[in-house]
Amino acid sequence: MMIRNHLLKSPTFLSFPFRMTDRGGAQSTKSSHIREQIEQVIFTSPGERIFRPEFGLGARQLIFEPNNDALWKLAQNRFYASLADALQGEVDPKTLQVEVKASPDAPEKLLISVSYTLAAIKKEERHEMTVGAD
Repeated sequence: MMIRNHLLKSPTFLSFPFRMTDRGGAQSTKSSHIREQIEQVIFTSPGERIFRPEFGLGARQLIFEPNNDALWKLAQNRFYASLADALQGEVDPKTLQVEVKASPDAPEKLLISVSYTLAAIKKEERHEMTVGAD
């Protein structure tokens, strides 16, 4: 039985943000695609999407808010809800963990960490990002 080479390739996804290359739309691997979805949630402000007003963390706006535990708990809960919705079917929802807090070294920056297990292949991944007013 002959297996064609194109059947052995891992699936690719359109990159976010969308951009064109000489071969058409830029593409991402599964892992990169999920990271791009996480970034999309981080940088989308609640209310920015008309039909999904609760979607997004709005990290750029949070940078200028007072540094207190109540704010970070609210942001963490909002982030978790948006991510669970955006990554539905991609990650095991029981393994999704998020943390949002101010950077101890630079109060004008947020530290965001996300860890999860990919549902299909049971692979654990973790992403840490710093978002600043730069």
